[in-house]
Amino acid sequence: MCADEQLFEQLDNLRGSKTLIVGIGQMLKGDDALGPLICQQLRQAKVSAELIDAGTTPENYIQPIIKKAPQNLLVIDAIDFGAPAGTIRIFKPEQLNSSVISTHTLSPRVFVDMVQKEIKMQVFFIGIQPAKLQLGQSLSAPVSRAVQSLVNYLSKIFPPPEIT
Repeated sequence: MCADEQLFEQLDNLRGSKTLIVGIGQMLKGDDALGPLICQQLRQAKVSAELIDAGTTPENYIQPIIKKAPQNLLVIDAIDFGAPAGTIRIFKPEQLNSSVISTHTLSPRVFVDMVQKEIKMQVFFIGIQPAKLQLGQSLSAPVSRAVQSLVNYLSKIFPPPEIT
């Protein structure tokens, strides 16, 4: 089974649950834009999961996340974990350490620890290995493919609510 299949199998267990997806990233810095771009595309797909584009300041969304009290929190970010560009990997909070580097000043782990002090929930970090993070660049081809793959899959896990 390939890594993507294992990732998607883990996420498949979230079907039908109250899930909040938080995209983190800087839209002007190449592959760092992937979190907000995924939120934009999922919003257009009208998925049933709630979405927050936290940009580069996820700490500003701690209280709104606590108020929403999701069962599951998916945090999507460009994370340098030393894999080929475009590799998607899922992490539990305790797996994030000094060898896993976010592109933001506040550690994603600290952000989630602050939320988890207030509410009990499952947390998953979905990291995509970036290729380029320079200001003014667009998404690299491998990351663009990974973004599309993840959007397609999350759209299947969290289909739009049925209109009655």
